Amino acid sequence: MEVDLKFMLEARKKILREALSDPDEGVRLAAAGALERLESAMDLDQVFDALKTGDRGTKVKALHSLERVESERVFAPLMAALKSPDPDIRSVAVEVLGKKKDTKTLGAVVKHLKDPHPAVRVHAADALGHFSDQRLVPYLGALLKEEDSELVKSAARSLGAIGSAEADPYLKALLKDSRPAVRREAARALGKLNLGE
Repeated sequence: MEVDLKFMLEARKKILREALSDPDEGVRLAAAGALERLESAMDLDQVFDALKTGDRGTKVKALHSLERVESERVFAPLMAALKSPDPDIRSVAVEVLGKKKDTKTLGAVVKHLKDPHPAVRVHAADALGHFSDQRLVPYLGALLKEEDSELVKSAARSLGAIGSAEADPYLKALLKDSRPAVRREAARALGKLNLGE
């Protein structure tokens, strides 16, 4: 069975490579995108090995590469990376999980709003904006009282991305913050909220 799958994927790669010289530019672009995703998926075992044995830079690249792969197999290593003692690894894992938007990982990303490292908290706040889940509004709203400007700005951006009118009072209060950059993010986010029924 595994040999048949490998043969099928190699045949798919071959035909996509041929499509790279199609006379239509749209077909060439679509083939290039499909080929990149296919090759990423086929190299998954190498990526998993890099996550186990590579140095920090290699692990970061490997985690970023999982963003392009459409496979359930990517979630286990991403979730494992959330437990890394290295905050850079946790940050990248949270970022990629946010872009994947898989609701099964939402709870794990929320937990990292309380990560001991400030950068991981900022990435977690940013990642939550990708989920478009209004249940996140109170979690992100609570972050708006933090002293870390980057964390506050990330939470405000995510509230805007979620777009729930429930974020309105949180963001209005943030417009009175002493930090201009924070007020700017609050104003932008308010402009993105749903207008209600």
